[in-house]
Amino acid sequence: MSLAVVIMAAGKGTRLKSRRPKVLHEIGGKPLLAHVIAAASKIVPAADIHVVVGHEAERVQTAVAGTNVNFVLQAEQLGTGHAIQCAREAIAGYNDVLVLSGDVPLIRPETLEMLLEYHRLGSAMTILTALPKDPFGYGRIVRRESENALEVEAIVEQKFLRSEQLRIPEINTGIYVFQTKPLISHLKWLISNDENGEYYLTDLARIFVREGELVTAVEAADADEVLGANTIPELVALDASLRAKTALRLMLQGVTIFRPETCVIDAEVEVGPDTVIEPYVQLLGRTKIGSDCMIRSSTVIENSVLADNVLIRQSCIIADSEIGGGAKIGPFAHLRPGSEIGEDVHIGNFVETKKAKLGKGAKASHLTYLGDAVVGAGSNIGAGVITCNYDGVNKHTTTIGEGVFVGSDSTLVAPILIGDGAYIGAGSCITREVPADALAVGRSRQVTKDGWAAARREQRGKQS
Repeated sequence: MSLAVVIMAAGKGTRLKSRRPKVLHEIGGKPLLAHVIAAASKIVPAADIHVVVGHEAERVQTAVAGTNVNFVLQAEQLGTGHAIQCAREAIAGYNDVLVLSGDVPLIRPETLEMLLEYHRLGSAMTILTALPKDPFGYGRIVRRESENALEVEAIVEQKFLRSEQLRIPEINTGIYVFQTKPLISHLKWLISNDENGEYYLTDLARIFVREGELVTAVEAADADEVLGANTIPELVALDASLRAKTALRLMLQGVTIFRPETCVIDAEVEVGPDTVIEPYVQLLGRTKIGSDCMIRSSTVIENSVLADNVLIRQSCIIADSEIGGGAKIGPFAHLRPGSEIGEDVHIGNFVETKKAKLGKGAKASHLTYLGDAVVGAGSNIGAGVITCNYDGVNKHTTTIGEGVFVGSDSTLVAPILIGDGAYIGAGSCITREVPADALAVGRSRQVTKDGWAAARREQRGKQS
């Protein structure tokens, strides 16, 4: 086996002032750690990725369980060097080990490939470096005077820098590649030299050089991609950077995004060309939107699939749903999980659906609730119609056939079947099956008493 990847994900992240494990804070709609795993998965199979967990280990493992990576437990968090010591058995069979930080989510696979390419020229340890605008707080790269411009003398942490070293602009990113044999054999030389009793992987640069091993460093093309997040403001800045890149990627693929700085678009969202996205739209999770769609302002779409030529009017909320081509939704519609909206369906203002399936060309234009319902093609659901799907204990299904007309303000008490071509009179409460092509009216007979209102007003006037 040529390459293992070890991802450090055991720390608490105390500077975030949060009870949540640091690597589970999210940018771009998914945890920091998930971004790093995704980048590593472009380099090696999941079976060769080993995530070191410690603080709230079970919670971290659960959050990324679907990635099929391996986990190594660092029961006591004693630094990055100790984390690799815990992973020693897992990496022993590999030629090289790529070490990543679980809180550096913007790292690109292309940068990792470049790092590996330089490493394979013969280094025992290869360090990824960067030149940020402000290097304060980072360990600095002290290079050797050598014919090899890439050679490194040591990594010196901020608090140990001598006055002349404070001017060094090149920082250590915490991303390394090691030859496995010298890595394992030199781990025993790590010593704790601070009050916390921690062992630092950075010390291996000095140890390798002392033992005659070649240590080199190569610079990342973009310093932003190796930034971590130690505070909430830094986390939010990373999120903004990632979302800006996502919006730019979509626009370069033919998507029009007006005021992209106002939109919230997660990293895994896909949008087809010639779709237009207006300001203040949120596209979340694994949402996929087809071509030639229009997403109007203030709409939120999460984990949903939209076919081509869909119109989503203003202020709609759509979650875990599917929408067919040519459908028109909103404004102010709410599609809850499990909604399947067919081709050319019209869902109008203040309509709510939940686990509802609407066939081609069906319409529910105003103020309607369709829960646990199947609506056939071409049916028209009038304003204020309610499918009564819950009896206080269980949910039941309303099935409406094709070409059905349901009059306004009707209530359909499930479980119930309305046959093809049937009519439901406005204001009806339907509790029994309606046969195909039948008319059903379920309301009391109107009673009109002439002159009653006038007489009542006269009586009230005398009382006053």
